[in-house]
Amino acid sequence: MDGWLLLLVVAGAVVVAGFARRLDLQAPLVLVAVGSVASFVPGLPRPALDPELLLGVILPPLLYSAAIDFSFASFRRNLRAIVRLGVGLVVITTVAVGFFSSWLVPELTLGAALVLGAVVAPPDAVSAVAVGRRLGLPHRMMSILTGESLVNDAAALTLFTIAVASVTGNRIDLEPPVLFFAYEVAAGIGVGWIVGRVVRFVRRHLADSALETVLGIIVPFAAYLAAEQVHSSGVLAVVTAGFVLGSARSSDAIPTRIQERHVWRTLDLVLETFVFAYMGLQLKFVVDDLRGEGLPVHHVFLYGLLVLLLVMAVRPLALFVGTALRRVVGRIRSRPHSELSWTQTLVLSWAGMRGVVTLAAAAGVPFVTASGADFPGRGVISAIAFTVAVGTLLIQGITLPMVIRRLDIAEPAEIRYVEEQRALARRISRRAVVDCLDEARRSLKGTDAEGVVDRVRRVTLARLEADETEDEEQPADRFSATSAAFDRWRRTVLVRQREALLDARDRGELDDEVLRTVLDGLDIEQAATETRLQRFTTERG
Repeated sequence: MDGWLLLLVVAGAVVVAGFARRLDLQAPLVLVAVGSVASFVPGLPRPALDPELLLGVILPPLLYSAAIDFSFASFRRNLRAIVRLGVGLVVITTVAVGFFSSWLVPELTLGAALVLGAVVAPPDAVSAVAVGRRLGLPHRMMSILTGESLVNDAAALTLFTIAVASVTGNRIDLEPPVLFFAYEVAAGIGVGWIVGRVVRFVRRHLADSALETVLGIIVPFAAYLAAEQVHSSGVLAVVTAGFVLGSARSSDAIPTRIQERHVWRTLDLVLETFVFAYMGLQLKFVVDDLRGEGLPVHHVFLYGLLVLLLVMAVRPLALFVGTALRRVVGRIRSRPHSELSWTQTLVLSWAGMRGVVTLAAAAGVPFVTASGADFPGRGVISAIAFTVAVGTLLIQGITLPMVIRRLDIAEPAEIRYVEEQRALARRISRRAVVDCLDEARRSLKGTDAEGVVDRVRRVTLARLEADETEDEEQPADRFSATSAAFDRWRRTVLVRQREALLDARDRGELDDEVLRTVLDGLDIEQAATETRLQRFTTERG
């Protein structure tokens, strides 16, 4: 893909996404539609990227960004559901699509059909999570969807490697396949943990926000490439590194946290818009490939439509059957169950849009086998994969907001839990403020600074109570010595609040995601305080 064309696609995608958001439309759907139409522009060169580039450059930062913002505690609480969807459902989808496609499509052998199954198996939760966040999906459902997206790519790509090896006659690194899968998982997690710990140690000693942010950007690529070098799962390495560094993010310097937050949000926007535009731009060239191989285009897309319907049916069927079986087993064993409601399960089952991994895997199907023969049905696999990816995005993506709005998916226990956690965070903050300033008042009793401490106490407690009343006693000169003393004590109080909240998180009393929300507000306040102090110091020389 030429550099100028890549730049044009990125710039055009950002502009289209901007207009879509302004018109309150779903940007991924608009990007795919516009890209599909634009692919038929006469003279437009094919926007082809190497599949290794898609998997090694586009996917790692998207996964890493999701992992560092995702609570590992939430991941652990919902681990069973995440593994069922991220691994179990991927296997079920691969097998179902494989056997169905081998029966339906004459050009596909069973092995090639299983390759197709692995290609279309992993959902891409980017658009589903975005819609869910905007429409207020319960926290537990968001955790399951996000966790699924972090592990299902690894399962699907491992199955893809095994299926391709069975067709081409190449040997995989370990036999049998179960041992190969176990090695991919264990080694990938190990590499990610090592990379995360090393980077965490280095960042702790840098004391430079710009360098820390640059190092953070390098992490997903380093973890992915390091894992690939030892033939393990690069996806799991990236996710693990994200968890390791995300858990330590609360202890990073304030400027680093604020800077990284904006950097990753910007990178996510650019990469996601590019991916959806790239998907749409493939339409004309997929058709041209089929014609070049002498295949009937309408027949192949009919096959794709039937596979699309199967993919869309497998997810709800597996989820509802699995939920029913677990409830029956729970009753037999007289154990209480904590399954999602049927409305929540329906929403979860409808959030199965495919994305970048499906496209990259389809493009990564080899052209020839080890014996030199053509890979059976390669063009058909690409066309069906494109149909499934775009079809799920358009059909489920368009209807998912309506499904969420129509169904009662609220979870009263979760709402109460979040409210209780926020109240706990406020109590911890208040206690830390009072303790810190009481100590200061005792040590400064009878000095001029005692009045400053009293003012810090009033303002801080007022902010905790969301009181917008301004302190009328504050001097007009914000850079006076009294104001600087105020900011120093304010900074001390904010540090003490942060320490108390982190201690509560480490003891397991405070939810990690609630903590991050509270710390975001403290970051802004502390950054403003640090800026005023730095300006005061500079002006005083």
